[in-house]
Amino acid sequence: MSPSTDPLVTPAQNEIQTLTAWSGEAGQVPSVGAFIRRWLPELIEFRRDIHQHPELSYQEFRTTSRIVEALEAAGLSPVRLKGSGCYVDIGQGPIAVGLRADIDALPIQEATGLPFSSVNDGVAHSCGHDVHTTVMLGVAKVLSDIDRSSPLAGRVRVLFQPAEEKLPGGALTVIDQGVLEGVPRMFALHCEPKVDVGHVGTRIGAITSASDTVRVHVSGDGGHTSRPHLTQDLVFAMAQIAVNVPAVMSRRVDVRSGVSVVWGEINAGIAPNAIPSQGTLAGTMRCLDADAWHRAGTLLDEVVGQVASPYGVTVEVEHIRGVPPVVNGEVETTLLENAARDELGEDAVLLVEQSMGGEDFAWYLQEVPGSMMRLGTRTPGGRTYDLHQADYIADEEAIGCGVQVMTNTALRAVMLHVRELAG
Repeated sequence: MSPSTDPLVTPAQNEIQTLTAWSGEAGQVPSVGAFIRRWLPELIEFRRDIHQHPELSYQEFRTTSRIVEALEAAGLSPVRLKGSGCYVDIGQGPIAVGLRADIDALPIQEATGLPFSSVNDGVAHSCGHDVHTTVMLGVAKVLSDIDRSSPLAGRVRVLFQPAEEKLPGGALTVIDQGVLEGVPRMFALHCEPKVDVGHVGTRIGAITSASDTVRVHVSGDGGHTSRPHLTQDLVFAMAQIAVNVPAVMSRRVDVRSGVSVVWGEINAGIAPNAIPSQGTLAGTMRCLDADAWHRAGTLLDEVVGQVASPYGVTVEVEHIRGVPPVVNGEVETTLLENAARDELGEDAVLLVEQSMGGEDFAWYLQEVPGSMMRLGTRTPGGRTYDLHQADYIADEEAIGCGVQVMTNTALRAVMLHVRELAG
């Protein structure tokens, strides 16, 4: 096999094709499936245990201990992070690649009816982080087996990160602890309930969106609804903010950037015949483009003030900056795709649309190149669930698929790094 000479193939794809040929000739990509079969029953049991005992952001103490115990039982030496979370290195020499799983759950009451449903009231793994964690635990175990039989040419760092669900994300606290130092590229995965098990979704460029939390506090002179002219008519002013701020923002920022302001909460008043003196709107601002996200962040205060101004109310905007988009690198995404085809078949890779959801894996990719893939968790022919819903169920067959793809990706990334170091 030789690199493509097709003029439509990018230099990055050419590089990965060269790597594929080189690694095949060298015989350095072992059959991952054989190693996974040893660990899969244990991984399923582990996933069910942490699913049953979910923990909120920065409170993942039991989850962290279970991960550490499982890694140590496999002969590895994990390192605990401050508070919660941990990481483990497999192999010797320079770090060649980092893999990340998020370990926290959501403040949702589970409604799946599964025999291993959450026993923690009001907390559930409704975003699939239990699957992410289990996949990366499996990757660590499989890589450890491979390293014992044929030592890896570089170190793989597997990171179990806390607090992805709490903006601006636990990734920042992990990066501050130096876990990213010396890591040349990063990979991650996320459950995708719209994609069948046995398939993965990828995309070069932005695969998620920027996401911020916005609260607008409004105050003014209240009074009787029969005399709104003697008040600031707070509820009317809030209605104008709710309707017009999203509309104005869509005209002040390039429409191709997909700025979206959506309110999820509006609170004011306690009586139908009394105009209140205080109220609050809360929602999210999402954006498809990182540059537009920065511009929209400074513009929001101005737009809210302009919309509210005619009504004489006082507004205070509480804008909680969240995360930028996850922007997948071309080399890394192509590497992921080749790994998925290797393990799951030629038709396993799908092009997925850019999600409007936020994901703090974006912070890693602000520092180093990398890629995040979507892991299919839908039972073929079965129901399509949605993330962050109380009844979300992931097909456990996805765990083995995830371990296969991410292990193969890690091995390819190690070989790519060796080549880079060799010049």
